[in-house]
Amino acid sequence: MDFVDEGRVVIKKINKICVSSGIFWLEVPAADLRVLCGCPADSVKHLIHSGLIVSEEDHGITYETGPNAILLSDTMLQQGSFANMSEFPVLQMLYNQGMLLPNHPNNTGVKPVLMGAKEQLEAQMKYIYRGNYGLVSTEELIEAGVNKQDADEMIRMKEAFAFGSIHESEEILDTSVIDNERMEVRNGVGVRRIGFNVFEFDYEDEIVTINLNLMPNETYRSTFSLGFHPIKREYFSVIHSGEGDGWDVHRPSMSSIIMFHGKIYLIDAGPNLPEMLTALGIGINEIEGIFHTHSHDDHFAGLPALIRTDRRIKYFATKLVRTSVTKKLCALLSMDESRFSDYFEVVDLDFDRWNDVDGLEVKPVFSPHPVETNIFIFRALWEGGYRSYGHFADISSFQVLQSMLSKEDSDEGISQAFYDKVREDYLTPVDVKKIDIGGGMIHGNASDFKDDKSKKIILAHTALALTDEQKEIGSDLPFGAVDTLIPTYQNFGMQRAYNFLCDDFPSAPKHQLRTLLNNETVSIEPGTIMIKEGVVNDHLYLLLSGSVEMIDSKHHAKIKLYAGSLLGELSALQRCPASHTYRTESFVQALSISSQLYADFVRLNALYDDIERLGESWQFLENLPLFDEAISHITLNHIVDQIKLDVYPAGHVFDMQDKQLYLVKRGTVKVGTESVLETIETGDFFGEVSIFFNDIRYPEIRTAEQSEIYRVPIEVVKNIPIVNWKLFERHEKREQLYSPG
Repeated sequence: MDFVDEGRVVIKKINKICVSSGIFWLEVPAADLRVLCGCPADSVKHLIHSGLIVSEEDHGITYETGPNAILLSDTMLQQGSFANMSEFPVLQMLYNQGMLLPNHPNNTGVKPVLMGAKEQLEAQMKYIYRGNYGLVSTEELIEAGVNKQDADEMIRMKEAFAFGSIHESEEILDTSVIDNERMEVRNGVGVRRIGFNVFEFDYEDEIVTINLNLMPNETYRSTFSLGFHPIKREYFSVIHSGEGDGWDVHRPSMSSIIMFHGKIYLIDAGPNLPEMLTALGIGINEIEGIFHTHSHDDHFAGLPALIRTDRRIKYFATKLVRTSVTKKLCALLSMDESRFSDYFEVVDLDFDRWNDVDGLEVKPVFSPHPVETNIFIFRALWEGGYRSYGHFADISSFQVLQSMLSKEDSDEGISQAFYDKVREDYLTPVDVKKIDIGGGMIHGNASDFKDDKSKKIILAHTALALTDEQKEIGSDLPFGAVDTLIPTYQNFGMQRAYNFLCDDFPSAPKHQLRTLLNNETVSIEPGTIMIKEGVVNDHLYLLLSGSVEMIDSKHHAKIKLYAGSLLGELSALQRCPASHTYRTESFVQALSISSQLYADFVRLNALYDDIERLGESWQFLENLPLFDEAISHITLNHIVDQIKLDVYPAGHVFDMQDKQLYLVKRGTVKVGTESVLETIETGDFFGEVSIFFNDIRYPEIRTAEQSEIYRVPIEVVKNIPIVNWKLFERHEKREQLYSPG
């Protein structure tokens, strides 16, 4: 890259490109160094989309260009999403570029390098190891519920996928710890940390700064736009939410959504899950559970999005897969494995039998893959028999499995019985079947299913256009397509509305709640203002589906609201102008309630004093980033009932052993003794460390002036997944900030 300076063409020695939010490309051609700076989920897709990864040919061998080094974020989480997910960038370097392939022109003996803080490097190396292999010994497999004979065969299968042996991450990757002192990356290029998540690269006489911090309202973005789709809640249906793979820049990775009895279940959680759900008009807190196939990032990276609610979403998988996923997630976060259940309600399913999930029957089936994988068959009883859906990601081709068959008198490979069962399971006939046709060593082949007796086959998990041969076997579908297996004749929206009102007003007579229900249910398009700031409204809204933003631009505040939220309650009760604007973010369904009727309902049930009493604390909590999304009125009421407001004099030192979360309403708190490590001001919090560690060794925390501070017992907030997750994100940053050096 070059630029013109007073008529002269000046060739830059260091090229820097902003690829997307939190992702930069840094290249030093003379040093043969290409650095992917920041690697959130789908960072490889962004490089492809930007033209920084392209195909080339050398001596008849086609391969991709791309980075040969990765700069990690200093923090594992930003805005609640994973900031460091190097699995796919590493796979791209090793295999798509050919840096690990025998006899490849790019296999020069120089390994890719990961750079960053020591803690992040250690976490990434463990996470990559688990991402490559999952469970790595017969002992781990047996502990996950597998018998000894099957465990031995699974290890032989893993070794076949791994070309004969399982390698530690250190065998395929180099690492370089970055601190405040300059260190050389390669060939004269230097780097040092100049601030939290801010790095300085130099080469000869040029210096470039890389800042990986996201701005307060900035999030990692996707490479595609999905539009908006109004989805009807059917009795039993399948929404096709992803047909691509981890390299497809135009479509989400393979996934589906099951609707059953008015409940919503995800199958897998790939990157960009929030955008996908918004496009379909589904709020996070509408999700009943996730059925999880395996731990590869294109099916795993969206797990943090499922934590962004005030209750634990159910996690359905076999114990084998759940154990593998837990080990990878906790390696990534340097977190104890026991904490997985802090965020999800674990429901282990049994292999090869029909498990009952509130009337929906699901059968997990083992699928050969480098990491532990179960595919799913779902069915529900209807007139004339069962209606069924099979979700087959990720699978192996019959040709690859045949190549793994044990030779006579050999203790390597898989048995004929193992192969025969897998083949029979894959060809199980169902009404609708979605299959992985990604090909290669670890994915399926469409031709294996040309004689499949299923009524409809959908081809997925590929970034390539279908061939004519494949088109004769199965269909490809656009995002948001729906297969209705059993239609609904019920009004699930009104059922949800009644349940929300019962939860919000447990003391109110049921007949009065039904009076509120006798209002119009409205469907509203994305981008519509439902309630405008400064306007007195004749209606308030009970949100039934979708998501709404509550906006206060004067105070730079924006809160996400989901199903169960009451919009414009105080404005309706007090007949005063609304203090916020409410704007739909997706297709929304809501119960529009007459303001006068609601006021009469509150008066008849003597609720006004409670609403007014709680209102000030509600408003304070809702304006804190810690509580600004997916927190229901019921959860907020529970918190408000437990918090205590205290006034602390200047110089008060807090005891971090007292298991309290402190929310600063007014004042200033300083962290540190000899030097100030952090200043905590109005709207911020401290004390989260007592959730994650019993033996607390934090710097001194004291008030710098008289301060009003709310105290919340840690036990009240630790079981709210979204709050716990945000506290964990802040704790991780503070660990970095407070650590010596």
